[in-house]
Amino acid sequence: MRVHLVNPSDNSFGTAVITPRWLFVLAAATPQAAGDPILVDESLEQILPESIMPGDIVGISVHTGNALRGYEVGRMARERGAWVIYGGIHATLFPEEALEHGDAHTVVKGDGDIAWGKVVTDCLAGKPSRIYEGGRIEGSQFLAARWDLMQPDKYMWASVQTIRGCPKHCSFCSVWRTDGQQPRQRQYQSVIDEIVTLRRIGFRFIALADDNFYPVTLTDLRLAREQNNIAKLEELTAIRTERFQLMEELAKLPKDMVFFTQITMEAAEDSEYLDAMRKANIKGALVGVEAVTPEGLKAIFKDFNYSGEALAKQLLTFKQHGVHVLGSFIFGLPTDKPATFDATVEMALKAGVTFAQFVMMSPFPGTVDFARWEKEQANDPTLVGDVPITRYWLIPTDVRPKMFTPHPSMSSDEIRERTQKVWDRFYKWSAIWQRSACTPTLRARIAFMFLSKLYRQMYAGTGISTDSARRKKSKTWARWTARQCRKLFQAKPMPELQSPMWELAFASPLQCRPALLRDEHYDETGPFVVIPES
Repeated sequence: MRVHLVNPSDNSFGTAVITPRWLFVLAAATPQAAGDPILVDESLEQILPESIMPGDIVGISVHTGNALRGYEVGRMARERGAWVIYGGIHATLFPEEALEHGDAHTVVKGDGDIAWGKVVTDCLAGKPSRIYEGGRIEGSQFLAARWDLMQPDKYMWASVQTIRGCPKHCSFCSVWRTDGQQPRQRQYQSVIDEIVTLRRIGFRFIALADDNFYPVTLTDLRLAREQNNIAKLEELTAIRTERFQLMEELAKLPKDMVFFTQITMEAAEDSEYLDAMRKANIKGALVGVEAVTPEGLKAIFKDFNYSGEALAKQLLTFKQHGVHVLGSFIFGLPTDKPATFDATVEMALKAGVTFAQFVMMSPFPGTVDFARWEKEQANDPTLVGDVPITRYWLIPTDVRPKMFTPHPSMSSDEIRERTQKVWDRFYKWSAIWQRSACTPTLRARIAFMFLSKLYRQMYAGTGISTDSARRKKSKTWARWTARQCRKLFQAKPMPELQSPMWELAFASPLQCRPALLRDEHYDETGPFVVIPES
């Protein structure tokens, strides 16, 4: 009997940008009685059916984007006599679907750090339950990843999570509903210890795979003071203090280390915080810009963002403080017009955004947008074959629409074509070369050029194009480029590096706020991109 943990994917490139953290955390959660699990990341290579034997245990984590492939893997594993268990954000939202379409024996809802061990033990005894409630774990229960099971030559960056949950309520995002609006922090000592482990084996590029690295804004603190809410103010202040403690410790790590994360636009108003990020070698962040017009921001409940000239100024502020921005933009909002596409790319270029991703509006399960759309479709559902459009992830990828909700003034094809042109304009060679001046050496500048083109191929070429031949060509080109890029991120291992001696490690209740294991929300939008340095 062997335990297999599978990260499903339709696109295998042989090399991956970021480690799928959940694989290595659940490996740590696997009981010793089951032995070391076999880890299969299909973004590298797809699973071999003959590797599954009767009585094996197969754990599969699915988000909306890879659910169909995940179900295919599960059906194959069950046919071969294995126990099949699903987890992840999509299985948490649709446990019955995983049981029906994925041939699951069991579904784990919520976090798997504790629940996974119980599932494996029950499978070994031959009597697993149908549903396990993983809930939201506490920081004292958070497990460090089993990085000793990783293939370090296959990944460009490793990933460590420091905080989970987001206090915002954007209509297109499921995080605040599935993981809560209460920021839950991991003990900064355990974060540093895990990063030291990764640097020892040769990783110096680390993604801080957080929902929102900036959980407490200056506005939050001001409102708590104005409302004389002392308890809230103390809570927010403690969270903020812990953030600064983490960044102080990151600053003490080897200077060749580079960190990247995800934050909201409001961080641009907090110079002290951005300066602490720079000192901590947090070189870049994915920032959700989403829309460049007031109407667009209001439509997605994100009117705490600025628009127009104020937006450009905010984005430039990050760069002025040494934090490079990967801007994330959404097309297909009801307020979008043909002119919105040009205005968006011009804003991205003007504001000095280092990297950018342009995604088409998708109503993800668990979001306000999805609930509204599902309600609208209830009486007269649109079908693609025999699948309701509100279950679009079950539609085969070769016939799956690129847009799911009708737009008041543009067709889906027009939105897709205009989005593709924006990608092409932002990532043309001359524009990339101009942006690459942010790097310190010629070698780094060349790496920047390659990485920019790789990112564009992975997410525009294979993602939003509809022609199968073009997707195949893009995948082949991306696979070759990924191999070349990986070499640029390799670093000499530092086996002698030691963790600090924590005097009161894990003693403070404020340090027991959890950070959860999954980084799959990045899978919904694509990972962010790094700026190589020599």
